Amino acid sequence: MKTRHDLFTKVLNNFSVKKIVLLLSFGIILTACDATKTASSIKKGNTNILKDTSNNSVVKKTDQQTDKKENLFNVDDLVFEEIEKSPSLKIQNIVEIAKSFHGTPYKFGGTTRKGMDCSGLVYVSFQEEDIVLPRSSHEIAKKGTKISLNEVAIGDLLFFKTNGRKQINHVGLVVDVYPGKVLFIHSSTSQGVIISDLDETYWHRAFTEARRII
Repeated sequence: MKTRHDLFTKVLNNFSVKKIVLLLSFGIILTACDATKTASSIKKGNTNILKDTSNNSVVKKTDQQTDKKENLFNVDDLVFEEIEKSPSLKIQNIVEIAKSFHGTPYKFGGTTRKGMDCSGLVYVSFQEEDIVLPRSSHEIAKKGTKISLNEVAIGDLLFFKTNGRKQINHVGLVVDVYPGKVLFIHSSTSQGVIISDLDETYWHRAFTEARRII
């Protein structure tokens, strides 16, 4: 026959087991809830990340599209300016002919590779494109259209009064133009056919006018 102590012990044991089971069950539920919450947070976080990434991607794409449009716009402008400012094939040919005489010695009245003067160089170069100019620099200065120095482009002519002359006595052909710099080819009495910079003190002081023939 079971004693009261035995019954108490059995009840206590049953209670302990139930309590343990209950605690374990509660713990599992809490763990599951935390796991669900964590998963939900991660999922939510991923959604945010995806949204952010998507937004960034859209912004980035928009920026790229904007940059592309800007680049195309700038390129179009540059191409337009280049086309507008680039010399014609006729002018290019005239300049190339003149450059081919680089190094030719000076000879008064000369028009060949054995020797030529300043107007002779211009005369021969333009003649290659069937443009006949007068044979002296001061007569050539009566042709074409007078332009300001900041309008000068490749193929234009520069005229000078050297050594204190009152009349134009020297001419050069513009072969390149940079910001603040104009290069021209001519035949000087001391060095023959050379390319000079209009910014050089001597030529800058002697410069008289610029003219456009074509």
